[in-house]
Amino acid sequence: MVRLAETQAKQRRATSNEGSFQIKFEADREASEETDPVLQLVNSPVADMFATGEPNEFSLVPVFGQQSFVDDIFFGGEDFDSCLGTLDRLLARFAQYRISISFIKSIFCQPKVDFLSHEISPEGITADSKKLAAITELWFPTSKRGMQSFLRALNYYSRFIQDFAVYGTTLYQLKEEDFGPGGDFSVAHGAFEVL
Repeated sequence: MVRLAETQAKQRRATSNEGSFQIKFEADREASEETDPVLQLVNSPVADMFATGEPNEFSLVPVFGQQSFVDDIFFGGEDFDSCLGTLDRLLARFAQYRISISFIKSIFCQPKVDFLSHEISPEGITADSKKLAAITELWFPTSKRGMQSFLRALNYYSRFIQDFAVYGTTLYQLKEEDFGPGGDFSVAHGAFEVL
């Protein structure tokens, strides 16, 4: 097929150079309408664009001067066949809109995936147990800045902590003076331990 396409390209170049006089605009218009058979073969949907593991850069049409790449797409289904159907539709859309994906970096058909400090499984989204264990080993902060840092770390997991707003409010309301000598931390320690 490649040799046939190369011969067709040579014949086209030979006939276009023979005796017909064209102005530059006509030649440009004609060149844009007729694509090179070799390029058609390389960029064809049936061609193996991923022989090297990466798409053909010339086939990607930039949008607003930018190329599109995909990161982190998750989907699931009731059974394996529905997942494969979704994957087929997704890959067809990528091809249609010329969005580049790296098959080398792709992971398919996983029962559980770690993503942005969460574990995603058929049971739902849960917090990453390793990160939660690290947070539970923290000591009570000795300054307002330390408390704010602790609360920022917990804020990410607030959706997994029951009554986070109730206990967090107690800790948010602490002032720098409260961390000095004679500060009463009984309520704050209780809220800290619960969180």
